Amino acid sequence: MNIIVLNGSPKGEMSVTMQYVRYLESAFPQHAFTQLHIAQRGRALERDHEAFSAVIEQIRQADVVLWAFPLYYMLVHGNYKRFIEMIWERDVTSAFKHKYTASLSTSIHYYDHTAHTYIQAISDDLGMHYTGAYSAEMRDLFEEDKRDALVAFATRLLDATERHTQTAPRFASLHPRSFDYIPAETISPVATRGKKVIILTDAEPHQANLNHMVARLQRAFGDGAETINLHNVDIKGGCLGCLHCGYDNECAYEGKDEFIDMHRQRLQTADILIFAGAIRDRYLSATWKTFFDRSFFKTHTPGFVGKQIGWIVSGPLSQIQNLYEILEAWTQLERANLLGIVTDEFGDATAIDGLLDDLAARSVRYALEGTVAPQTFLAIGGTKIFRDSVWGSLRTVFRADHLAYKRMGTYDFPQRDLRTRALNALTGVLLQIPAIRNVFVSRIKEGMVQPYRKLLDKLQTQAAE
Repeated sequence: MNIIVLNGSPKGEMSVTMQYVRYLESAFPQHAFTQLHIAQRGRALERDHEAFSAVIEQIRQADVVLWAFPLYYMLVHGNYKRFIEMIWERDVTSAFKHKYTASLSTSIHYYDHTAHTYIQAISDDLGMHYTGAYSAEMRDLFEEDKRDALVAFATRLLDATERHTQTAPRFASLHPRSFDYIPAETISPVATRGKKVIILTDAEPHQANLNHMVARLQRAFGDGAETINLHNVDIKGGCLGCLHCGYDNECAYEGKDEFIDMHRQRLQTADILIFAGAIRDRYLSATWKTFFDRSFFKTHTPGFVGKQIGWIVSGPLSQIQNLYEILEAWTQLERANLLGIVTDEFGDATAIDGLLDDLAARSVRYALEGTVAPQTFLAIGGTKIFRDSVWGSLRTVFRADHLAYKRMGTYDFPQRDLRTRALNALTGVLLQIPAIRNVFVSRIKEGMVQPYRKLLDKLQTQAAE
């Protein structure tokens, strides 16, 4: 069979992901694998229509299409995202229709599920037969059982193709509302009270609803908000995947474009950040994806700690829960406070006006109060993956993270709690005695609540004094 591999790494053949593909080539010598370095050729494919058409023709002639990529900020690389956008822009979806496909990624398992969910949704939108995902930890190839699992994954894909197996789409088609948002003229601006507010957007002239929402929010802040359009920022290119930033957070683009200075001097010094974008396929635009990718110069260290962050999204966000999760998780992992997400999807201008006005008012109030909501599993789980990886195998490459994690107290390993370890060892021995175990079980509910009752009684006594 003719297998086209769409490589999502900006490093091309030097990608770890492509080493997994090379292993599959050796495991299935009877099939022809062709790697197309999509992310590495990203901007060239956009400029050169003949080159793009050649890629599409190779896909059209394929029996199997394998989406293969490293993780970049919970998704695929911005150049890969741009290629996906061009599939619809240039009306070449027919090249993908009815093709059998799957997705292969390499990462440290940090939000790999959101990347695969995105690719599966794209595959469903293209009318492809999606047979599954394989998410590899970067070093899995060195373990025999993981190599066997990789071969089994590819075997399922190839068998489904040969047998023309029926597959069931997971995602329904999107149905965005056709609605023109016209904001009301009257407004009562909120005083920013010394808080620095920045609205960052990628709005293009034809995106009327997004432009109107941004303008309405800016008016809600009076003259206290600055709007930055990413299209007006000199960004030379996407993340190179070079890891130059790992040692001291200095990007390979340092001094070559405006991105780093914008991020450090303007965004990171703001108190309130409102990000605004329109949905493109199952995410925001490739421009926004490049923004997140390039933000990796700060590697795995949060850069917006304690800030108020809100989102304005034009499009059917409620139909793309994967995107909502990404936006929420990213904000929490930055240790910032998510003010909320305002969309135009429900088609009520008065309601949108009210939501935007409320977003402005709450952002200032919460900034003054220092409000940051507690983290959920979205951030706690992700932080633990970073903590363990940077402490272990990634420490040499990501020295900047290691130093920051030491400073921020991120290395909160439970194994260091000697008191708890000693208590667990003692109780483990005692609970082997049936009589003691029976008493323990009978009192466990009361024992769990008792410390809280003591604390509340103490706090009430202090409040009464």
